[in-house]
Amino acid sequence: MISGVQSDETTHGLVPQGNLIVFDGICLVCSGFARFMARHDINAGFRFVDAHSETGRSIYEKYGLDADLMETNIVIVGGTAYTKMASFAAAMRSIGWPWKLLAVFDFLPTSVGNWLYDRIAQNRYRFGRRSCPLPSKELKDRLID
Repeated sequence: MISGVQSDETTHGLVPQGNLIVFDGICLVCSGFARFMARHDINAGFRFVDAHSETGRSIYEKYGLDADLMETNIVIVGGTAYTKMASFAAAMRSIGWPWKLLAVFDFLPTSVGNWLYDRIAQNRYRFGRRSCPLPSKELKDRLID
């Protein structure tokens, strides 16, 4: 899967339109990222989808990703889907200063950024428990499925 794939503007199956973050809801790291984004996305530009839901699985399939492996978050901004390190950079770029500075990861060569992302993703359940706290009010209000 190549990051930055342009999406069609129509709904594909159960894929909602608009800016989305699809994340692994049972992963402490991934759900922490979603809570962080919900808290710092002051314009409420993103909605959130748990990758384990029917909608989440549909989005993974739309972009040719294995819905059972959930190797990456998917961040969709302006109709373009980003995966791996590009998804993190796209999300950071979207929420403004000072977080926008973290989009610097987008300047890494793709192979280096994806290697780093993959190391984190492969060990994400080792970084903390496999279940996360309940979503914050900010996240719950924008959670699709």
